[in-house]
Formats: sequence, C-alpha cells, structure tokens
Amino acid sequence: MRPRLTAARILQQVLAGGSLSRALPQGLLDCDGALQSTVQALVYGSLRYFERIEYILQKLLHKPLKKRDQIVVNILRIALFELMEAVTPDYAVVDGAVKSVASERAWARGLVNAVLRRFIRERSMLLALVNSNPVAVALLPDWLLQRVQSIYPQHWESISTALNQVPPMTLRINTDRISTQDYLQRLYAMDIGATSIPGLASALVLVSPQDVTQLPGFAEGWVSVQDAAAQYAAFLLAARRGDRVLDACAAPGGKTVHLLESAGGDLKMMAVESSTRRSKRLRENLQRSGYKAEVKIADASKSDDWWDGQPFDRILLDVPCSASGVIRRHPDIKRHRRPEDVPVLVAQQAQLLESVWQTLKPGGTLLYATCSILPEENSDQIGAFLMEHIDAHELPISACWGSNHAQGKQIIPGENGMDGFYYAVLTKQ
Repeated sequence: MRPRLTAARILQQVLAGGSLSRALPQGLLDCDGALQSTVQALVYGSLRYFERIEYILQKLLHKPLKKRDQIVVNILRIALFELMEAVTPDYAVVDGAVKSVASERAWARGLVNAVLRRFIRERSMLLALVNSNPVAVALLPDWLLQRVQSIYPQHWESISTALNQVPPMTLRINTDRISTQDYLQRLYAMDIGATSIPGLASALVLVSPQDVTQLPGFAEGWVSVQDAAAQYAAFLLAARRGDRVLDACAAPGGKTVHLLESAGGDLKMMAVESSTRRSKRLRENLQRSGYKAEVKIADASKSDDWWDGQPFDRILLDVPCSASGVIRRHPDIKRHRRPEDVPVLVAQQAQLLESVWQTLKPGGTLLYATCSILPEENSDQIGAFLMEHIDAHELPISACWGSNHAQGKQIIPGENGMDGFYYAVLTKQ
C-alpha cells in the first residue's frame, strides 16, 4: 500500500478520536517494513504541524469537504506537510497524493492536484501569512497556547518550540547489572554515538535513534527507553532494600522497573494499574527486567479493592494528567485534550492522593509526579493537599534541574533536552 495513503488513514483515525499509540501500530501492519518509518514520519509530522497545515488548508480550499470525504482532506494534510518540509521533490509529492486519492475518491484527483499546485505557486506568500496567526506559529491549540503564555510569560516561545520538536531517544541503563560507562563503551563498539547527562547516572542520550531491540542487552533487561525527566522518579523516591513500595498508577511499568533496578530488585513491590490492556505492557516490562512485583488490576483511588492493610514505606503516585509536558512524544494530545478535561483530571488526582496517602506508613515518603506543565495539576494540587492534611509535610528537592515552585519542582519542556515533568516529595508525620 502507498505510504501516503496509509499515513492518511492513520491520521483520520487519530482525528476521529483514536489514540496514536494504537492507530499507528495497527496501520503499519498494512505496510512493508521498509516503508514503516516513512509512514510514521508522515503521521507524526502532520500531527506536530497540524495547526499550520490547517491554517494553510483553509486558505486553499474554497469550502470544507463533506464528512464522508475526510480521507481526501487527510491526504492533503499529509502532502502539505511534505511540501512544507521540502524533503521530497514537489512533483513526487503531488503525484503520490493524486495516486493515493484515486483509489479512495477518484473524483477528487483534480481537486488534490489543483490545491497542491496552488500551494507550490503561492508557497512563499502562504508561509508568510502563517506568521500572522499565533496558533499556527506556536503549533498549539488556542486554549493551551493561552495557558502557556499566561503561566510562563518569559518562556512560552521556547516551550512551544520544544513541545513540537522531535524528541531524543534517551536510554535508562540498569546500573544494577552494568555501569553506564561500560554500556557506553559497548555502544561505541557498535558505532552508536551517545552522550551522558550530568547528574543523572542512569541516562544516555543517543545521537540518532536505534531499534531498541538491537541494543546490547535489551532482551536481558540491561537497558530501557525512558526520557531523562522520568528517570528522576526513582532517585527522588530513594527506596531502600527491603522497603515495601507501591507504584499506584504503574503502566507501562518503566518507573516500576527503575525502582526495582535502583534497589537490586530487593523491594516488596506492588504495582497497581486500572487498565487491563495497559497492564499487559507492565507485565511484559517486568518479565524482560527479570525483577518481581505483585501486579493488581484495580483503581488506585479505591484502596478497599486492592490494599491488604499493610502500609507502604514508599509510594510513587504518577497520576493521570493532561500530558501537556510530553506533547512532542504524543502529538495526538493536541487533538484530543480539551480545556474542560483539566478540572476532571484535577479531581481524579486529588482522589488518588487522598486514597494512597492512607496506605503510607508514618515516616514514609510519597512522590507525586505528573508529565504536566499546568499548575492546577501540580503545585496547586499539592498546596491544597498540604492545607487539608496536617500529617503531610513537603520535603525540599535539592537539585540543579527544574525550577522551584511554591510546592514541588517543575521541569519545563526542552530543559536539558527533557520532557516537561513535575515532582513533589511528601512525608507522613
């Protein structure tokens, strides 16, 4: 199947409400292995540049197409992304788009040809017009752009840029089994370039992405893919050997495994996950790591359903959130997230905090984490919790990364090449 048509069909599923993490693997099944990376690049690029593509498309189409003809619109979106990137020759993009639409809506061949050729003729003028539209420049939905500008008046431009860049491939080395330096030498022996991150002993950033399954020791659990910002969780929670530890929203299991790695596997680890589908990935990651954890399929906010009454020494609470700090990895977030979702998430986070706090032993530590950059999910959430719980005390995070807030520490997207992340450390008195 033609890669442009496959990409357009995947894009259509995402814009109809589907998850990119599900739609892309399923769509790639119809594509030869050699073309899969092309399809992936087209889908991700079209989603990253969606606001700009949409602004230009509105200038090129005299009237919107009918809902049943959205495949035509998505073929145009894919092609416009290619033309703006200017990697593929213009004639090849136009020819490929016309051939793609011929099998779906033969009547639209002339329309697609005319729209794309008009863009080529008027490219300079149309791209100049983009600069007059803040949403098209920032590549963020209007509501989120306004929020970022309000919260981060000095940094909103760099944040919007970082949120739409291709992220680096960052590895987490299992230092329980091999030192980061030794692993770096193994990469060099395979002509794979990588750099370390000062102050984060487990992390290496690859110069160029690799097939993770071909990395040395992947099957044996020596290495995993995890952004540097997410790797701070295990260090901040600082679980000790023999501790009883809870990962309350555990899937896909990267942090669960990292906690086990940090203690040589010597933890009484419980991983709670509400989604049966996502728990499959959690179990797979645990199996590859070789470490053990008790996995429970349950809603962590309803502790009566899963807790046995034995308190935990350490709790990681990486709550469901807007994911506004990881848009560069999941550009479909821009299409799915709505401003009205945030209060619902805030209420869910508060309920989770309340529930798992009851399972923490006196003197124990809870690490609250999100991949959000919105204060209502982060510092405001923790501030409200501290006001309501006299037995809760915040511990300062002494680190050279992130910025201090009234409560907790915020990593903004792009800081040292990292995703946006928030952490707060609480202890029970």
